[in-house]
Amino acid sequence: MTYAPTEEPLRRRLRAETALGEAWRCLRCGDFTLGTPHGSGPAEDAPIVLRGKALRDATILRLLAVFRWGKGLLVLAAAFGVWRFRAHQDAIGMAFNEDLPLLQPLADKLGWNLEESGVVHTLRTVISAETRTLTWIVLGLIVFGALLMTEGVGLWLLQRWGEYFAVVATSLFVPIEVYEIVEKVTWLRIVILLINLAAVLYILLSKRLFGLRGGHAAHMAERHETSLLEVEAAAAEESLSRRPHHAAAATPAE
Repeated sequence: MTYAPTEEPLRRRLRAETALGEAWRCLRCGDFTLGTPHGSGPAEDAPIVLRGKALRDATILRLLAVFRWGKGLLVLAAAFGVWRFRAHQDAIGMAFNEDLPLLQPLADKLGWNLEESGVVHTLRTVISAETRTLTWIVLGLIVFGALLMTEGVGLWLLQRWGEYFAVVATSLFVPIEVYEIVEKVTWLRIVILLINLAAVLYILLSKRLFGLRGGHAAHMAERHETSLLEVEAAAAEESLSRRPHHAAAATPAE
């Protein structure tokens, strides 16, 4: 990650002439690399190198992106399953009604009342659903899955629109997740709700969305300050690394 600042003092401290041509100091590792810099401009506009706080934020956002992609793939797979079921609904319903009585002896031994089973009731409801209802379910799942995948892309690319998108989309589904927990408490539902709430709070506060902690202006000022400090730190490291060599060279002459 090389950058040529327009400020001449910084530019001189980040650039070196070698027998093979000019070399620029990497803002990430501190080593010199041959060739033209990847970018140039004012020091305050230098790219933020992903290390320290920037690296931590990027890691968290990309982990959230992977989580969203995984959830989105599951939702899209469910949409595909419902679509396939819709195409063979009659055959599946007939097979269900014919095979269910075969489970009765096993259910009697286990003390399981098939007629009052919630699983059996849910399956019968789905099988007896109208084709139009199943079509709407498929469309709804596709839209939900697409939203999750889009959210993941925005978070992975570390785009500000992705952060806003993630906060809004996640917040819209929090009431539904709370309702599901009220209906039936499971550890999985609780963990997912806590992850989503933590993600919303983290993105809101760390990225200063919706005017929080100074809003966009404070976020950009922090970004510029971090970029400028990265360039100055690299230049200072270069200056310190050269001083011992100069001192060593001057000692014999004295």
